[in-house]
Formats: sequence, C-alpha cells, structure tokens
Amino acid sequence: MASGGLGLRDVLTPVRTQLRRSAFLLGDVCGVDLDARTVDVEHALLGGHIAVKYDQLVLALGSVTSTFGLSGVAERALPLKTIEDAARLRNRVITMLELADAAGDAAVRRRLLTFVFVGGGFTGVEAAGEMVGFFTSVRRFYRTIGAGEIRVVLVEGGPRLLPDLDPKMGEYAARFLARRGVEIVLGDRVTGVDEAGLHLASGSAFDAETIVWSAGVKPPGLIAKLPLPAVRGAVVVAEDMSVPGHPGLWAIGDCAAIPDGRGGHFPATAQHAIREGPALARNLAALLRGRPTKPFAYKTMGMMASLGGRRAVIGLPGGRILTGFVAWFVWRTYYLLRLAGLDRKLRVAFGWTLDLVFPRDISELRLYSPLSRERAAQDSGLLAAKTPPTAD
Repeated sequence: MASGGLGLRDVLTPVRTQLRRSAFLLGDVCGVDLDARTVDVEHALLGGHIAVKYDQLVLALGSVTSTFGLSGVAERALPLKTIEDAARLRNRVITMLELADAAGDAAVRRRLLTFVFVGGGFTGVEAAGEMVGFFTSVRRFYRTIGAGEIRVVLVEGGPRLLPDLDPKMGEYAARFLARRGVEIVLGDRVTGVDEAGLHLASGSAFDAETIVWSAGVKPPGLIAKLPLPAVRGAVVVAEDMSVPGHPGLWAIGDCAAIPDGRGGHFPATAQHAIREGPALARNLAALLRGRPTKPFAYKTMGMMASLGGRRAVIGLPGGRILTGFVAWFVWRTYYLLRLAGLDRKLRVAFGWTLDLVFPRDISELRLYSPLSRERAAQDSGLLAAKTPPTAD
C-alpha cells in the first residue's frame, strides 16, 4: 500500500464483518487488573473508561516498532508497522517527489530524493524493493527528475540481508536489489538521526529527508506493566498458551513466548500467529467442556520475501530455495489466499492485475486549501502537529 500497489480499502478487513456470535467493543486497553479480573478500556470515540470483567482473557497485542533508544529515531524516522504508517510513508514519498520536481538547488534535490530504509529483515527488504518499483513506474510524471537522481539505500547492521533465513536467500536478495539500483550497507549500525540525516557507527552519514525504520519490534508497553514473567518483553506461557500461575489468562502472537518443545520458543511470525489463534480457541472450548488442553505444535512451512520487480525468494523445508518470478507468483498467490473474505480477495487480485498494465497511483485525494496543506504536511511528517491549547 505504501508503494501504491494497493488501495487502503483493499487490504483492510473490518473486525465486525468477521464476527458472528461475539460482542465487539472498540477501545484502547489502558490496563489489566489480574486480581480483580477486569480490563480497563477507554472508549475510542466517546472517551471515558469502562471496566470489562472477564472469565478468560487472551493477550494478543502483537508488537510495536522498537527504536532501541537511539537518538532522534522516534522523532525523525518513519516506522512501517501499521496501515497508518504505510499511508504516512506514501504521502511522504509523493511529497518528496513534488518538492524535488520544483526545487532548483542541487543539494536540496539530493536530500529530497534520498530514501533510506533501516533494517535488512523482511520489512526493510520488501519495502525497499517495492519502492524502487514505485519510482520506476511514476517517474514519468515528474519530468525534471532524472532516472539517476532517486537514491534508495538499505542499511543492515548485521553481515547479511534477511538474517532469519538461509544465507543463500539473503545473498540472492542483495544481488537482485543491487541490480535494481539499491545501495546496500551491511555491518554498520545506526548511531542516531538528526537534522543532518542518518548517522552510522563507521562515521558514514546519509543526508536524507525520508528515513524508514524497520530495524526491530518489541511487545507493547502494556505487557511490561503486568506482573508476569517475560522473555525479551514477551509473556512466558505454557505449551498450551496459558500463563502459569494465572488461571484464565492466555497469550499468543508476538507478545507471547510459546515453548517450541526443543528448549526455545516459536518465532514471532505471521504463519505461526494465524495458527496459534485457532489452537487457542480449541483449548478454550476444551477447558469450558472440562477436557484437557493441548500444547501448540507447528512446523514451519517455509519463509518468503518479496523483492519487488516481480521477483521473490522462498525458503522451503529441507534447505531448498525458490527464487525469481516463480517465487514471486507463489508469494502473491499465498498471501491472496490468506486474505479474509472473498470480496477482499477479488479486490486485491483485480488491483494486482491492473498493476501489471498501468502505472502506480500517485493520487493523495486532497483538497489543497490552507488547512488541507497544513494537514498534508503533518501527515507526511514534514510539520509537527500543533498541540491544542489548554485552559488554565
């Protein structure tokens, strides 16, 4: 979505459409009282707090972007974790192209047209690859910008890309992205971000207006507030995903450390999370019926990463690797099938088909009144949001 390949409504699935016999409350969880067995919820629209009592509570809070406390990252870099992050990055990229198209100063143009992605994992690799495809598709609309002026940089602190996958997959990804013009920096860690750009431990720096941060995630702060045992911030659970010592409390997904039966924990990946949910549902049903629960068990089917340019890399069981167009087709087909609802599948399939024929969409759907221009600048991260006045 950030690179214009899909629209916002194509990828969003309303929670209510997935519920048949469940009550749904839209709100922000502010705290959990494990002794009173209540959840403090702030209503997202009306404000005010509601104490929701529970018999069984499932913590499925996912993860949030981690900046590792590095100076300036939270203030100046753009995360890429949520739909809002993707929309904001899209606005920023289009804004940079518009500004560069009108800029006459060469140094200003270089800064505007330099896009740095930090983190060589799945998100960073896929985002950098897709963004190159976006620039290739839409540069024709910005006639003053030359093909060699747009600079895409991918920074990874470790020795290779895709560190969680087979080394051959990371090597292939690096070669393909380099052929597409991505500058790859390996083995050099970020020390901070300021008005001059991104700074690395080696002393190198990148003067860039757009820095995308995808170097890591962590469980949300609410988990740290709970008096529960944790591993790297994730709640330690038993093999059936229950929290020991707290009857009626469960945790799954990125915020849970689930034993894998081999002395470690299952990785925090989507293919595990989407199977942990149904497994926990069966355990809850078994508990209510007085039956024993079962440990979660799952064997990784493989790992995939898109590289843009209709290329991908897939690691299959047994050390086999699939690359190129065939891997990209498998990657797209799998994710299409994983979408919830036939309507979303059809929307995305139609959007991807159009993407093969037409250039990417660069519309922002804005009315450029003074107020709209201010909000556009805030959305793109170029202007800090104003703090509403408070009464004495």
